[in-house]
Amino acid sequence: MLILPWLLVLTVFWVYPLGHALYLSFTKYQTLSNTSEWIGLANYREVFASESFYNALLNTTIFTFGTVPVTTALALALAVAVRRRTPIVATFFRSAFFLPSVTSLVVIALIFFNLYAQDGYVNTLAGMVGLPQSQRGWLNEPGTALASIMAMDVWISAGYYMVLFLAGMETIPKDLYESAELSGASRWQQFVRITLPMLRPTMLFVVVINTIKSFQVFVEVYVMTKGGPLGATQTLVYEVYHQAFEQSDRMGYASALAYVIFVVLLLLSFVQMNVLKRS
Repeated sequence: MLILPWLLVLTVFWVYPLGHALYLSFTKYQTLSNTSEWIGLANYREVFASESFYNALLNTTIFTFGTVPVTTALALALAVAVRRRTPIVATFFRSAFFLPSVTSLVVIALIFFNLYAQDGYVNTLAGMVGLPQSQRGWLNEPGTALASIMAMDVWISAGYYMVLFLAGMETIPKDLYESAELSGASRWQQFVRITLPMLRPTMLFVVVINTIKSFQVFVEVYVMTKGGPLGATQTLVYEVYHQAFEQSDRMGYASALAYVIFVVLLLLSFVQMNVLKRS
């Protein structure tokens, strides 16, 4: 009885939508008339025959495997650097690095949209130091649009995962470091032999959660590029949104695509957890 309110909320806002979406994935749903026609696996066959699906899958895969390792390494480096500072300095830098992760993603995307513009600060700074500039803006070039969003995502996420690594480091017994120092171990040896092995559970959590988040990238794409230019930033979740709300009578297809993403993420998370647990 005590958890009944939570169970009701879970059922109404999670279980029912999940089940209804599964049903819609096997139908041709008419949004305006609220009617559906059972068509079996036709939506799933269309998903795997669609070029836009494979383009979105490729872009999402590049985004995920391009940002997750960089974000994880940067967050770990920041955690190590901040942890060794005096309390006041450490508190300041923790807050500064963590701030982007609690700021509205729409606001950040709009700021970076202007930074990446043809006359934005990125082009200006690139010209000042002699680096190549984008003639049409970094988000308007197919070769740089996805990379620009990836760089922004790393900047946003690193501080959040830094806090997780700091929490993991606090659980490591200080006796291990004291014993290592008495044995003559350098700071690098302590990091490799003590910190990294003891952070394995935190590392597993960070990698899996970051992978799921990266596979679900949507707001950045919706605000900054709408999947363009020429489909260079078309991601899986944006493709679901596009099919569900910008195309006529495609809710069933969008539901099938969403369940395909669900299965892909489930398999990917399973593989990551098993590999990292064994390593």
